[in-house]
Amino acid sequence: MGLKATQEENGMAAESLRAQARNTGAESKTYTSPQRKLVPFFAQSRDQWKEKCQGAKARLKQLKKKVQRGEARQRRHQERLQALAGEVSRLQAENRRLAAALAAGEKKEWGAE
Repeated sequence: MGLKATQEENGMAAESLRAQARNTGAESKTYTSPQRKLVPFFAQSRDQWKEKCQGAKARLKQLKKKVQRGEARQRRHQERLQALAGEVSRLQAENRRLAAALAAGEKKEWGAE
């Protein structure tokens, strides 16, 4: 029994090696396509790839510039918002001062600021 089992294992291993040899034979298959067909095909493929890559690069550049413009616009709006908030607080303080003066019965002196 021990001898027969070993022969069966060897048989399976040999079959496995034969299958691998067939697979490697298929992988190392030589192609016989003529160069007159392959060269234009690969050139066209390369040109399409280049065009696609350059288009994507240009689009990326456009989007980056758009983001930069948006960020600059946002900074300007923030600065304007802060300036307006300062103006609002100044006017509110002046309004409170005038209301207090009115309540006290005083008159505002024009040009005294």
